[in-house]
Formats: sequence, C-alpha cells, structure tokens
Amino acid sequence: MKKFRRWQRIFLLSLLCLTVLAPILFVSVGRKELISDLSNLRYRRDSVQLNAIEQEEGEGLKGPKLVVYDEKELGSRLRYSTSEENNDSKKYGNIGEIDRGSKSSQRGGNMSIPLERTNHESREENRQIPQETVTSRSEAKLQGQSNQTTVRHDQNMRSPFRIFTDEKVMQMKDDLIRAKAYLSMAPPGSNSHLVKELRLRIKESERAVSAANKDSDLSRSALQKKRSLEVTLSKASRVFPDCSAMALKLRAMTYNAEEQVRAQKNQATYLVQLSGRTTPKGLHCLSMRLTAEYFALSPEERQLPNQQRVHDADLYHYAVFSDNVLACAVVVNSTVSSAMEPEKIVLHIVTDSLNLPTISMWFLLNPPGKATIQIQSLVDFKGLSANYNSTLKQLNSHDSRYTSALNHLRFYLPDVFPQLNKIVLFDHDVVVQKDLAGLWSLNMKGKVIGAVDTCREGEPSFRRMDKFINFSDPFVIKRFDAKACTWAFGMNLFDLQEWRRHKLTALYNKYLQLGHTRQLWKAGSLPLGWATFYNRTVILDRRWHKLGLGHEAGVGLDGVERAAVLHYDGVMKPWLDIGIGKYKSYWSKHINYDHPYLQQCNIHE
Repeated sequence: MKKFRRWQRIFLLSLLCLTVLAPILFVSVGRKELISDLSNLRYRRDSVQLNAIEQEEGEGLKGPKLVVYDEKELGSRLRYSTSEENNDSKKYGNIGEIDRGSKSSQRGGNMSIPLERTNHESREENRQIPQETVTSRSEAKLQGQSNQTTVRHDQNMRSPFRIFTDEKVMQMKDDLIRAKAYLSMAPPGSNSHLVKELRLRIKESERAVSAANKDSDLSRSALQKKRSLEVTLSKASRVFPDCSAMALKLRAMTYNAEEQVRAQKNQATYLVQLSGRTTPKGLHCLSMRLTAEYFALSPEERQLPNQQRVHDADLYHYAVFSDNVLACAVVVNSTVSSAMEPEKIVLHIVTDSLNLPTISMWFLLNPPGKATIQIQSLVDFKGLSANYNSTLKQLNSHDSRYTSALNHLRFYLPDVFPQLNKIVLFDHDVVVQKDLAGLWSLNMKGKVIGAVDTCREGEPSFRRMDKFINFSDPFVIKRFDAKACTWAFGMNLFDLQEWRRHKLTALYNKYLQLGHTRQLWKAGSLPLGWATFYNRTVILDRRWHKLGLGHEAGVGLDGVERAAVLHYDGVMKPWLDIGIGKYKSYWSKHINYDHPYLQQCNIHE
C-alpha cells in the first residue's frame, strides 16, 4: 500500500513538472521561427520595391487599352454629379490605396498632379509614398502619359458638366407634382394606407428639396427620401392606372398655378403703383417741420434774395413744377453744382399752396449758392388756374398724376413766364450731371420744343403713337401719322416766342376738350403733348437726357455716366423704398442726410 502511494506521488510530481516546463520550451522554439519569418518578410518587401522600380524603368511595358468615347456617351457620363462620385469614394474607401490610385488615373481631367514627369521625379515620389502603392502609382503615371489627348478632351468638356447638376432636384420636384396629383385623385375623406404614405412622402420631400438648387445641395437623407417617394409613386400608379384621368388632373393643376401666378403679378403691380402715389412718412414729417418753421418767421424774413433777376431774359432759366421738397432740392442742387457759371442760373419752382411754405423754408435754410431761385404758388395765377382746373376735373381719372394741375401747367408756360423767351423745363424726378449751358446755343430751326426721341424699337424707352392716341377716330387720322417719331418729357427746351406765335396753348385747350367728349387719347400729358407739338419738335442728342431709371433696371451704367440729365421716369422714384438701388446713388448724393431735419424725420439713404 505504501509503495502504491509513493508511485502515485512520483507520477503527480512528474505531471506537474511537465506542465511547468512545456510552455517554456514551446515559447523558445516559436520565437526563433517568428524572427526568421520577420526577416524573410523584410527581404521580400525589399525585393518588391526593387522589382517595382525596375518595372517603372522598363521600356517594353504597355499601357492600358485606350477607350475613346463619343460626345453623346461622354455627355451621359458627365450627367453624374460630383456628389455621387464623392459618395462612392466614401462608401468604398476601405478597399485601399491601390483602387483609389487607379480611379484617379482614370478620371485624368480631375487629377491635380502634372501629366508629364521624369523618371527622377518618379523615384523621388516613390521614396515618400507608402511601399504598398508603388506599383499602382507607377501604372497611373504611365496611363496619364499615354492618355494626354483624352485628358485634355475631358478638360474641355467640363462646361456641359454643370448643365446637369440640378437633374435630381428637378426630378424630385416633378415627383412631388405627381404625388400631389395622385393624392387629389383619392376619394374625399379617404384615409387609406396609400393616402397616408403619400402625404408623408410629400411632406418629407418638400422639406428635403426646399433649400436645394442643385444636386450637390441634396444630403444623403434627401436622396433616400427621393427613392422612398419613387417607390410610393410606383404603388400609386398601380392603384390609379387611368392615364387620361392623370392628364386631366395635371392640366387642371397647371391652369390653377398659372392663375395664381397671374393674380400675384397683378397684385404686385398694383402695390407698386400704389406705393408710387403715396407720400413716405419721413417726407410728410419734414413738410410739417418746415411749414411750422416758415410760419414762425416774419414776412420780411420769408423773402428770398436776388428776386430782381428772375425776369432777366439774358440768364439761363430752368423751371420745375412739383409738390415734393426733396425732389426740388435735388434738381436745384444738381443743376447749380454742375454749372460752369452758376451765377447766370435762375431756377423757378411752382408748387401748390399747401407745399409753398415747405419748399420756401427749405431754400431759406439751404440757399442755392450763387444762383437765383424763385418759388411761386398755383394761386399766383388766378385766372389761369380757374381755366384749366375745371377742365381737368372732367377727365374722371383716378390717378392724381394725370389730373394734377402741376402736371398740365407745362402747357401754359408762356402765361406763367410772360417776360421770358426761352426756358428749360425739368420734371421733378431728374438729376443734372453736366453743365447745360450748351442748350441755350442750339438752333431750334423755328420749332417750339427740343426733346430726345423715343421711337427706336427694341429700347426700353420705345413709345408708339398709336398706343396712346386712338387712330380709329377720323379726327385723329386726318391730323396725325401713326408712324411719327415720339419723344419724351422730363428735360425740354422751349422757345416761348414761337409758342406764342403759333398759339399752342389754345390748341392744347381744344384737344383737351375734344378728349373729354371723345376717346381720342389716353389720360396724361404725354399724348396731349405729342398732339400739341406735332411737327414742331427738334430732336436732341440722347446724351442730353437719359430715360428709364425709374422703371428699367437694365439701363447701362456707361450711358448713365455720360448723360447730362438722368430721368427717373416710372413709379420707382429714388426717394421711395421701391426705387432701383443701383441708380439711387446718383440722386442721393445731392441730399445732405446729416441735416438736422432729415435726421429728426428718419430720412436716410
């Protein structure tokens, strides 16, 4: 028994020794094998590097087969946006550097490395880049050298690439229209699974495409929503297979959309016209302050200086008829600042009785330098105002611009200025940029009015006489030619002596009365001016007068800079918020916005 136990102990001790010594033995042997494997791997990598360099320097290596695409095939390839290529590269980015190197070499035109490199440069790069990519990079270089012509062709074809960058956005919008059409075809009150799915997809897609203008603006989630919408539309097409019903629905939707656009345009036009007739709050505040200051003055302090010069026919006389104090200020300031001899200038302002204190006070506070200014009211011409006010009230026009006495006062210039022989009449929405002394030496050739023409087709200022005058009336046909050249008010030179000789004021009154009894011309002073001064007009060079700055944003700035007078004709006046921004600076630079009254009334550029 004792012997058995002794052998049992020996056996257990031997097993214990074996379990301790065996791991030590295995580790020592495995370490030698690992060292030998690592050394072999290093030698293998060195040989790979040497083989790659030898292959690069070899002359018999053939490049990949060239593939030449037709223009149609190239256009179809270019339809794919860069966002898709970026997504693909992100999706398969773990494949390795070798794939990315080969893809970049195939794109060719998008490569940023030089197309031609020497062997020395290639060796320098091989020392810097990872060892595993040496072979693939050398292949890319060789392919780039052999495909120079194709690469340049790809570079020249980049411009069509941008044409298709909004293809997915437009497709999503079209799918939204289809989805809404299918939704409208569902029975009223329907709450089926398809209807709920359509509503959900429409809401998701509208949110995804709302701020996208091109395909690169679409996020990955937006593209997923696009695919989901397409799946839903496929289901809906199986539920509603009737193509004729879909065509009718789309036609109805198109008609409704066109009606909405037309209504919005009409509303926008009405609001623009309305804002053009209103007085800005700041301008009303300025008028109130100036009027209060004017009535605080004594009668002697209200007198303007140099009033003895207002009837001197040897001076340069300019007139403006307006009820807008800021507009008058710009006309006066720009005319005086542009003149070579401002001491020879006399400016005549005629306004209504309500705005006479306002405009008078402004020029008492801001005199026009060496020039002379006269301010008159309509009530100063008592017999004259009673004559044409009764006629204008019969025109029954809702637009105050057409029935304004100040607008039609231009046809009574010889009566307003009986002691003058010549005068230049400005509209109150003009800015003078150059000296106008040359106008006074123009040969009028026995005509009454000098004006720039508006009879050149294709220009924004083009006007046809038959658009304003009714040539279906026999009275009009006998006296006027529908193809006669038209002209513009705004800056006009008048020979008052010839006017008086031809008695044109009486002719104007006759036409005005006839227009009341018959529909001869549209409301306003322009068609009456064409009729009154028919065949009595001298056409001026267009550099004297530039039109269109109040309604046409496409007027070239070169022509604006060269013009002697800028005219903001139209409803978008420069003192209104709706004025065209790029032309406002020509007007606003003649206003001192640091003036205390302008600051208090919050009038700024």
